[in-house]
Amino acid sequence: MENNSTSFESQRAPEPVGLYPHARRVGNLLFLSGVGPRERGTKDIPGVTLDADGNIVSYDIEAQCHSVFRNVRAILEEAGSGWDQLIDVTVFLTNMKDDFATYNRIYAEYFADNRPCRTTVEINALPTPIAIELKCIATI
Repeated sequence: MENNSTSFESQRAPEPVGLYPHARRVGNLLFLSGVGPRERGTKDIPGVTLDADGNIVSYDIEAQCHSVFRNVRAILEEAGSGWDQLIDVTVFLTNMKDDFATYNRIYAEYFADNRPCRTTVEINALPTPIAIELKCIATI
């Protein structure tokens, strides 16, 4: 079977931490790789304080939510899609008990008009010291 897909690299979202594109288009669907709150060109993570060994001392889930949503929007727009074309969002949280209410409130602000399907799961760690990551599918 022929692979009719195109990969996209964002110039605004944070650089991938592994060998993967920011997104891949197949037909009229756009699949985003996991997107976190890091900012492009830096290892700094909004709202995260690390100790000398790289362990999380404190973090601000609200700052991370806003940043991850900005990153998702940047990838969507650069790939020719948009926020209103998201159809499925999987959210990974590292601390459901403490962070879900804040994340859910902020999510509702960003998705007031477009309401894609959503799954939220707790995981014990992500590849970088972040508390939230999104995996998204959109139309294009």
